[in-house]
Amino acid sequence: MSEYTILELFRQEVETNITILKQCLSLLKTQPVSQHEIEQGIKTAHSLWGTNRIVEMEAASHLVQLIKDCLIAVQKQSITLKEEEIDTLLHASDLLLDMSKAAKGNLDTWITDRAWDWQTTQKTIANLLTKEQIIDNSPPAVPTPVEVPQMSSDNDSMMDLFKLEAEAQVTILNHGLLVIENKPQSVQELEALMRAAHSIKGAARIVGLDEVVELAHVMEDCFVAAQEKTINLTPNDVDLLLQGVDLLQSISQLNNAELLGWLRQHQADFRNIRDHVAAILQPGVRNHKAQILDIQSPIPSSQSLVPNSQSPVATREVENTENNQDRVVRVSADNLNRIMGLAGESLIEANWLQPFADSMMSLKSRMLEISRSLEQLQESLDQNLYEQEGKEYLVQARQQKQECIDYIGDQLGELELYVRRTASLSDRLYREVINSHMRPFEDGLQSFPRMIRDLARNLNKQIKLEILGKSTPVDRDILKKLEAPLTHILRNALDHGIEPPENRISSGKSPEGTIRLEAFHRGGMLAITISDDGKGINHEELRQKIIHKNLLTLDMAAQLSDAELIEFLFLPGFSTTKQVTEISGRGVGLDIAKSMAQDVGGTVRATSQLGKGTSFHFQLPLTLSVVRTLLVEISGKPYAIPLARIDQIVTLERSEITDVENRQYFTMNNQNIGLIAAHQVLELPTPKQQNGAVSIVVISDQNSTYGLVVDKFLGERDLVVRPLDPRLGKVPDISATALLGDGSPILIVDISDIVRSMDAILKDGNLSKVMMQAELESFTEPRKILVVDDSITVREMERKLLENRGYQVDTAVNGVEGWNAVRTKEYDLVISDIDMPRMNGIELVKQIKNNPRLHDLPVIIISYRDREEDRMQGLEAGADYYLTKSSFHDDTLINAVIDLIGQ
Repeated sequence: MSEYTILELFRQEVETNITILKQCLSLLKTQPVSQHEIEQGIKTAHSLWGTNRIVEMEAASHLVQLIKDCLIAVQKQSITLKEEEIDTLLHASDLLLDMSKAAKGNLDTWITDRAWDWQTTQKTIANLLTKEQIIDNSPPAVPTPVEVPQMSSDNDSMMDLFKLEAEAQVTILNHGLLVIENKPQSVQELEALMRAAHSIKGAARIVGLDEVVELAHVMEDCFVAAQEKTINLTPNDVDLLLQGVDLLQSISQLNNAELLGWLRQHQADFRNIRDHVAAILQPGVRNHKAQILDIQSPIPSSQSLVPNSQSPVATREVENTENNQDRVVRVSADNLNRIMGLAGESLIEANWLQPFADSMMSLKSRMLEISRSLEQLQESLDQNLYEQEGKEYLVQARQQKQECIDYIGDQLGELELYVRRTASLSDRLYREVINSHMRPFEDGLQSFPRMIRDLARNLNKQIKLEILGKSTPVDRDILKKLEAPLTHILRNALDHGIEPPENRISSGKSPEGTIRLEAFHRGGMLAITISDDGKGINHEELRQKIIHKNLLTLDMAAQLSDAELIEFLFLPGFSTTKQVTEISGRGVGLDIAKSMAQDVGGTVRATSQLGKGTSFHFQLPLTLSVVRTLLVEISGKPYAIPLARIDQIVTLERSEITDVENRQYFTMNNQNIGLIAAHQVLELPTPKQQNGAVSIVVISDQNSTYGLVVDKFLGERDLVVRPLDPRLGKVPDISATALLGDGSPILIVDISDIVRSMDAILKDGNLSKVMMQAELESFTEPRKILVVDDSITVREMERKLLENRGYQVDTAVNGVEGWNAVRTKEYDLVISDIDMPRMNGIELVKQIKNNPRLHDLPVIIISYRDREEDRMQGLEAGADYYLTKSSFHDDTLINAVIDLIGQ
């Protein structure tokens, strides 16, 4: 069944349940304590929650959960719903219905357009549960299309321009404040700060953001006063001003739909910051101990950048970035002009083709003339007229032939020139487009100086951050991926690498530590180095840590070189620190760095010298737009595997494959490498294999090496990478797509995903062999399964899942229909829900197990109920397995089916 059909069934089921839910809510207005309506509403909300979870619409399932919790609170009489609060729940129901309709269209656009409405409604319902009073300047409790602030397209454009201006000026403010902290009277930096604040003030006044105007105005006055030397900005003053910058930075991170609502929520923050910045202008009034305000920061400050901790606005910013990824990118005017120029050249070159085609038609005409001359020659020979006319025809044909040869030679010469010109043009155009996808390295480092400064103050350390190669071009996708690993490495260097000033002095070092971040191009790759002059890594302590974690025996660890020891730092969860801090030490950063490098087809390594410092070296591709791949055939279809992730390709005779305990492997370089068929990993049909050589792609990650068995190798190819539609989410085992030379699409496999899938197959014991032709012909008829569930979405999801694995599936809509089916037809397995009309799942299982003929028929119960008592009730009734409906999203259900009735 197609994805569209599944979504259509989902939409129909949501529409049915929303109708029931709205009827229950409407009746609660006149019958607020009607237990029947409340119970019906809870059941319907629970069904809606499960349906949205099945199709992985997490935002909708979260809102439904809030509605359900609210009704449960009413049932427990812990809250009472007023008429306006019931209207809020009805409005939420309408939003859920609208979202289900948008699911088969442009869901991203719908979410962006309704973001303010959705978030406000969700917050209002949450407040019903906590009985929190919404502050006076909050959005209305029941947003309607009339009450939501509307912006015209012109206003939207102006707001977008303001946010771009704010983003640029905030960068200047951040940089300048860090400089004047050490050079408080720097005329140049104070001038830049004053102009940046003035620019934000003017831009905010144009779009009518009064809070921003007032804050920027008082910051501008502060910088002017510092220029005039009437005040001297202290580090505490800089802390306060940076909090104001954080508020301004938030503006550039919000979309237009949520901006006005966010400003209302943070009016008090703007007032507090404004008043305290204004106090800087009155030296006699300032109280330095009260400068750091207790404000709920809209974005995570540098001091709170701990793993997995983000504020709500920061989270929304990430979501907005994912939903609107690369809709707007920055391209320099010169770069754009060069692309336009090359596009013009390409258009002119294309005009050459039509005259060339016309010349080919002329050549065709000449060839027809030669053909007629030859026919006439043949006639003269047949009539024995060779002496009289034959010689003339022969001379004429030879002359025409030579003319054609000369003409073809001239045209081939022109075609060769044209090929060279277009190849050069295509190459220049391609390189220019690639350049447009590049950003200076410094664009990805804007937050690092501020982060280092704040953390150094927090840890009472003196740190100097040096950044080299700021202008080095970096692919914008790689730049984005680098942010998390570089952040972790920098934080680790500051927290664990650089010693406190007193320790550095006692070691003969400068009290100020240095962290150096450098980027450059080398050998057609992007090289990035992060180094510090801290205490370095004690290799012997690291060796003992490896032994203590039982990763290696004492003898094996003793034989490791320093480089091999440091590789253990990249293992998930491995950390050398003895204490976990808020800054670092959870053993996750270097694992992220390794994974990121592998994902883009690069490498990362570390070096360290005790007492001297530690360095991390990334080697990454210059661009992710083009990838060199090996084309292979799997189940009759071509697939592409990035060459950078292939260890080796091997062709083996079947006699070289060893079979031990149902697993197959071959030996390479004294290492046994397990074999897994590619079609099993990708869940494709079993190919018709020929007896003979086996084509194997050897791949690996940090811990495992496998041989991926493909049908055959098709050769190497450079492919232009095209991302998958974001609405598909993360497609298992596939990273992107591309087009072949003939225009046909091809999928590029995700090696990291493939290795994880292989691990899962081996762990679950579902490995299929690289079979011989005789084994392929021994397959039997597919097993028959009956699925019983009153939800059409769930039934179709289960049917599709099982049929994709080769099973034959029938369905029933309730327990009675299921009971009639098992009595009249032969099935190998029954899969049933519990909550169904007419006969529930527990009763159906008991009927089957009490029937002498059906007693041995295996039964699996799948339910939303996940309590232990529910599970025991199902198993006591006779079910062989009791699963929750989350099993659709992994191999739990399939593994249970295989366990009961086989493949």
